[in-house]
Amino acid sequence: MTVTEPARTAAAPTPPLAARATAVGGSPVRDILAVTARPEVINFAGGLPAPGLFDGEGIAAAFRAVLEETPERALQYATTEGEPALRTAIAARTTVRGLPTGADDVLVTTGSQQALSLLAIALIEPGDTVLVENPCYLAALQAFAFAGARVVPVPCDESGIDPAALDGLVALHRPKLLYTVPTFQNPTGRTLPADRRAAIALVAERRGLWIVEDDPYGELRFEGERAPWIATYPGAADRTVLLSSFSKVMAPGLRLGWLRAPAALLRACAVAKQAADLHTPTVNQLAAARYLADRDLDAHVARVAGVYRDRRDAMLAGLADALPAGSRWIRPEGGMFVWAKLPDGYDTTELLRTVITHDVAYVPGAPFFAGEPDRTTLRMCFVTQTEEEIAEGLRRLGRGLGRGLGPGLGEM
Repeated sequence: MTVTEPARTAAAPTPPLAARATAVGGSPVRDILAVTARPEVINFAGGLPAPGLFDGEGIAAAFRAVLEETPERALQYATTEGEPALRTAIAARTTVRGLPTGADDVLVTTGSQQALSLLAIALIEPGDTVLVENPCYLAALQAFAFAGARVVPVPCDESGIDPAALDGLVALHRPKLLYTVPTFQNPTGRTLPADRRAAIALVAERRGLWIVEDDPYGELRFEGERAPWIATYPGAADRTVLLSSFSKVMAPGLRLGWLRAPAALLRACAVAKQAADLHTPTVNQLAAARYLADRDLDAHVARVAGVYRDRRDAMLAGLADALPAGSRWIRPEGGMFVWAKLPDGYDTTELLRTVITHDVAYVPGAPFFAGEPDRTTLRMCFVTQTEEEIAEGLRRLGRGLGRGLGPGLGEM
């Protein structure tokens, strides 16, 4: 029997992408990094730890040890929650810093960015309201947008969130959560004072609110006294999720972060992680645990922070000559970033086109705002380059900005 093939017709189009895949834009920081990949560019745009300060030898030794001594375990699947040795070490470091924590309170994630994504899945329904600092960490805005959240900015000043404004917004919008980076915030570098942390905890307790407290930079302190985590304040323990990471203190390429959360939420995040990647790479977790057992991470962080302090000082010393007259900036007590505000009439997004031709780059401030952006703002990372490179980069920046006569106003 002869089988006649059906006549071919024009192919039907494939189904469209999900609306959220087209509605959420990419990261302007990543876009700028691609444009400024030329080696001659002094790039203040990235949030990259200084590669010359990585403890490559110590990390390599940790990997060698786990691969030589326990290869069957290091190369095998692991539990979703994370390797017990690493969870125990993280819990111990958290406890020493003032927040009693057990290994079962910790979920290891593939970078703390994944922790944000898991929390968005576990907590947010499309249309739910999320409160964020203004301006806010850019990738958090992306994670909440993908979850379909309605993102509302909380008024902030040079010290961070205004608790009274927060209280009013919670009463008005009944949000699911507040997202905050209270210590050396990205992008502004500001730190929330202890009294405001206590007030925010009280608002969350009284109004019914989750707090997502992201702390990737807290160990990089150059001066001043450490403020306790919001999670340590009365009323916050059962409604605060603490996020952190080894990216800024060990190495970002390990992609090791974690979240500390109440049991029910941690379990929900673990189920979401099973669907995302099953677990964070076993060998990386075991190597990090071995590094923590064999090396003094705190001493390493202290050395790194000392270098970063000098680089911060170099950037602050050159800003008055680099930025237009009347500019202001925040002096961070630690972390990685300086946030500056140029006088009215400047648009840092438009200016970047010219600045890049001078082989230097920054990140315009506009993408960090959930609401109406302040187009006069910009963020610069001071940790990646040496002091000499920072000085040269600021000279190039001054030329690119058409530096006006007269000094900047200085700190905000």
